[in-house]
Amino acid sequence: MSEMLRQDMQCEGLLECFHNLKEMDKNVFRLLHDADEPLTVDEIAAEIDRERSTAYRSVKRLLQAGFLQKEQVNYEQGGYYHVYLPRDADDVAQEMQRMLNDWYAQMGQLIGEFSDKYGDTVEQTPTVES
Repeated sequence: MSEMLRQDMQCEGLLECFHNLKEMDKNVFRLLHDADEPLTVDEIAAEIDRERSTAYRSVKRLLQAGFLQKEQVNYEQGGYYHVYLPRDADDVAQEMQRMLNDWYAQMGQLIGEFSDKYGDTVEQTPTVES
């Protein structure tokens, strides 16, 4: 963590920092953000020049992290397919802020516990009354 704090982080670094996403995931997120309309996994794979399975794994990680939403498109003659689009950036940012606040509170508690356990404590000897 100390190494990450020393880095000159870009906003996309939050994707990695908060959700352990890979460079490919950041590329897919940027692609979907810049796209004029939602894309299928096949369209994503073609745009990033990777196999469909690679694109699908990246989309799946982004879905699990809450950065994308999936919509079902129905064919008139029956059947359907899915398209993917980014979630509202403000909603995602608020979720990351809540996650950071929770993490900060937990770290503060752990630091307090560390101090209580290993900090200098002066044992006081009880006074004896005569």
